[in-house]
Amino acid sequence: MLATKNKIAHHQFIKISEFRRDIRRTAPHRHNSYIEFIFLSKGSGFHTIDGKPYNVSPPLLFTVRKEQVHHWEITDEPEGYVLIIKRQYVAASLDKALGDLLSKVSAHTCVHITAPEPLTALFKLLLDEWQSEKAGSYSQDVVDGLMKALLAKVLQLAQPKKPQHVGASDIFQRFEALLRDTSTLQNNVAHYAELLNTSPQNLNAVCRKAVGESAASVVARHLLSEAKRLLLYTDMGVGEIATRLDFSDNSHFTKYFKRHTGTTPNVFRQHT
Repeated sequence: MLATKNKIAHHQFIKISEFRRDIRRTAPHRHNSYIEFIFLSKGSGFHTIDGKPYNVSPPLLFTVRKEQVHHWEITDEPEGYVLIIKRQYVAASLDKALGDLLSKVSAHTCVHITAPEPLTALFKLLLDEWQSEKAGSYSQDVVDGLMKALLAKVLQLAQPKKPQHVGASDIFQRFEALLRDTSTLQNNVAHYAELLNTSPQNLNAVCRKAVGESAASVVARHLLSEAKRLLLYTDMGVGEIATRLDFSDNSHFTKYFKRHTGTTPNVFRQHT
């Protein structure tokens, strides 16, 4: 089975630390319901996320979302910082801008940094403040402010993404959040519309305004990503994967996968 790592205590909503310099090679794994930002100022090798290898050529920042599978193959001693954020941290914040910034940054898997000094300084300040979080009455405000500055700086350095329609963002972001829970994925737009207290027609309109895709296409993107992870990183049979992803049978899943990817699950597994 695919391993799930937990690098943060149950009672913690965020964690900031230096990147471990002894990290070289890790097995493919997921994270336990948190998003991870990794800023590297030194190091070399490869970082594979959902089957796609990224050359570790610092300075750069990686985002690993909770549903993604990743692993490292590092050749030279790395240096940098790791920021872990749970959903509860954003939910507890009274600052809506923090959640918006986090959502936008998480859309970028890898950001190459041209001027690393500001990010290095912000990460160091954030780490120092987080480690002494209980020392002062305004520490949480300082952490929130530094977090916003850090995320905004990353967006300033990142390539622009297609903007989401402002009026559609709330429902669409909640839809994406539901789909990122890979343990409950279903190929059923009506199911998600009901969870979001809206109609399938409205959810479809929201998705088209937000990303120019139908709700079914958004669901398919998440289903296929998870199917590929399971094919790449586990020894689960195609029938087991079909059941895990709530397909009625193996044949239905195989036809769905081939229609969207041009190949069958078995061929994809053998040639990837």
